[in-house]
Amino acid sequence: MVAQSILITLIAGFLIAVLLSPIMIPMLRRLKFGQAIRDEGPKSHQKKSGTPTMGGVMILLSVLITTLLMTSIFLEVTVEVWLLLLVTIGFGVLGFLDDFIKVVMKRNLGLTSKQKLAGQLVISVIFYVVLAQSGFSTEVTIPGTGMGIDFGIAYLILVILMLVGASNAVNLTDGLDGLLAGTGAIAFGAFAVLAWNAGMGEVAVFSAAVVGAVLGFLVFNAHPAKVFMGDTGSLALGGAIAAIAIITKMEILLIIIGGVFVIETLSVIIQVLSFKLRGKRIFKMSPLHHHYELSGWSEWRVVMTFWLAGLIFAVLGIYIEVWIT
Repeated sequence: MVAQSILITLIAGFLIAVLLSPIMIPMLRRLKFGQAIRDEGPKSHQKKSGTPTMGGVMILLSVLITTLLMTSIFLEVTVEVWLLLLVTIGFGVLGFLDDFIKVVMKRNLGLTSKQKLAGQLVISVIFYVVLAQSGFSTEVTIPGTGMGIDFGIAYLILVILMLVGASNAVNLTDGLDGLLAGTGAIAFGAFAVLAWNAGMGEVAVFSAAVVGAVLGFLVFNAHPAKVFMGDTGSLALGGAIAAIAIITKMEILLIIIGGVFVIETLSVIIQVLSFKLRGKRIFKMSPLHHHYELSGWSEWRVVMTFWLAGLIFAVLGIYIEVWIT
């Protein structure tokens, strides 16, 4: 029954996102919520200037409607479901404010880093407090070993690092048409399988709702993109996948399944450190996907390669959790 509900949820999430697009995309265009392309980015991206952004609203609405509807019908709306929605919508609202300031108020940097971090911290702490009150385990298991480490009160720090780190890592990955939507669908799909295997039906349904929503969004975000998700979508997806990893007690596995997001973030860190310490850049541009673009790869080739890498990481994560652990 749970397997059927996951499939139905995925289809429902996809259809809702697709059905929302004829309403949302023209509305974003009428409101002149067009993407501003940074001058320091690849020159080929300048032609994308003006493409409607903040399309992440479509993803958020689809996830919210689908999750509440499907868990109500097939399972029940548990505390875990509300927590997942809290993080997803909460981080999405932060992203929306960031996008709104950039696009409407013409302040190129959006929210300041301190403002964004403050919002992320508040949501992360609320998430942790509710978990702690429900007697949630603070032990972290090392995949493939069965060994665990009890973090105790330090688990709060881990939760904050995961939620803030993942949201920013996923945000960095959103730089090419369809890149994040595709890699995100794969990663959330892996967690849907793992949550189902662990008997956490509500979490599996939520994960499937996200997969359906981003795939529906991908129909209009694939190259050449008709809409971008903006920080509204990327921050929400990053927070959501970290929240899933925490609730399913697969904290470390997030590093493997989210391997593409980790590599993208590391490429930025390495680039900055190299330039500050050596005065030289290692990559032609960071995050890594821009390096390959400037190396002569077509945008679609870069996206497909990263999708494949994401699929490999997802399969590896499932293999470690299901067959080795």
